[in-house]
Amino acid sequence: MVRPHHDVARQKMRPLSIFQVPQDAPARCRRFREVAFALAALHTAGCGGVLAHSGAGGAGGAGGTAEQKAGQASEAQPPASGASQRHAGLWLTRAELHALPTKGPAWDRLVAAAAKPFEPPDLQNGDQETNVLVLARALVFARTGDSRCRDEVLAACRAVIGTEDGRQPGRPDNWSAARALAPARELPAYVLAAELVGLPEDLEREFTTWLRTLLDRSLDGLTLRTCHEQRPNNWGTHAGAARVAIAAYLGDRAELERTATVFRGWLGDRDAYHDFRFRGLDWQATPRHPVGVNPKGATRDGHSIDGVLPDDQRRSEVAGGGFVWPPPKEGYVWEALQGALLQATLLQRAGFTDVFEWQDRALLRAYRWLNDVCQFPAEGDDTWQLPLVDRVYGTHFWDGKPTRAGKNAGWTCWTHASK
Repeated sequence: MVRPHHDVARQKMRPLSIFQVPQDAPARCRRFREVAFALAALHTAGCGGVLAHSGAGGAGGAGGTAEQKAGQASEAQPPASGASQRHAGLWLTRAELHALPTKGPAWDRLVAAAAKPFEPPDLQNGDQETNVLVLARALVFARTGDSRCRDEVLAACRAVIGTEDGRQPGRPDNWSAARALAPARELPAYVLAAELVGLPEDLEREFTTWLRTLLDRSLDGLTLRTCHEQRPNNWGTHAGAARVAIAAYLGDRAELERTATVFRGWLGDRDAYHDFRFRGLDWQATPRHPVGVNPKGATRDGHSIDGVLPDDQRRSEVAGGGFVWPPPKEGYVWEALQGALLQATLLQRAGFTDVFEWQDRALLRAYRWLNDVCQFPAEGDDTWQLPLVDRVYGTHFWDGKPTRAGKNAGWTCWTHASK
């Protein structure tokens, strides 16, 4: 859903696309300027090779069919130095990708996104779509072997390093200090893209070193770890998704285990973890024992609150966030589920195979409450969740049409479609 984000109080930078390098570029961050020029050069031909050759016969790109270029992808992708410590395919394995179609509306949308110019990566711009456009390029490369897409992913992965600092040169004087929410939203797509294309050895070292520092990097008083373990709303779920993406990429089993424990607690298992800092308790099923997702069968005043995300539902401006009926259609709930769904998906890929069953299918109950009780279906950049939820639970929330990418991931209408 498209909504104003009051969590990030800042003035936006003037857009700097891969085609547009402004006159004042020398005053901006050196990394942004260098990568903008590099991307502009790369995009002279761009991923348009795939786009121009897509259609009823597939998307082969210049120099071969999709199937031939898919075979070339394995040769084009060098092994990452830390890859042996990871589960194969943080998002999808190569075999899973090669089984996906190279025609149809979902593929066409993905290829169009892979050819779309983007602003230089900036983790402190929580509304920036560069991350998911980079992920689109990584998916197209992994499926077709289009080297131009990989080149742009590599340039973006190099450029994003260090951009979590909210006080970088070239930003307006009133730009806010670094905060946890924006990097938490933006980071996972870059991590998934890096794994899909395989980073060369020098960039892999730089990228992994940077990822290790991010978990404990102070972001306006929080780190990704503390944000995940303290904030039981959209801030915490996005931080958790970023945390598990980092841990999975680094092959850090201890970090994965801790992240899973905190996530289990957020879903409602207070014996696993309960040290969140809750605020308003009006939507909690049991205010003395608050949880991130209300338990199965929970009611209040005769109304079902089974599956409600209380710490986001209470953020409604209706009745000051207090309990009212009919329930307010609060967009922060959908955003919190973006983080929670990515968290669960990455944990499942990392070996926590029953995560979607935890706490009486807590995530499914959350989606059902929004759709069936609140009558508040996903819109805009929340729609990417629906194909994935349907794939996991066998539901029918998705209408089968191409979906928009979200804050932290996307393109599931192609990667996870079950229709």
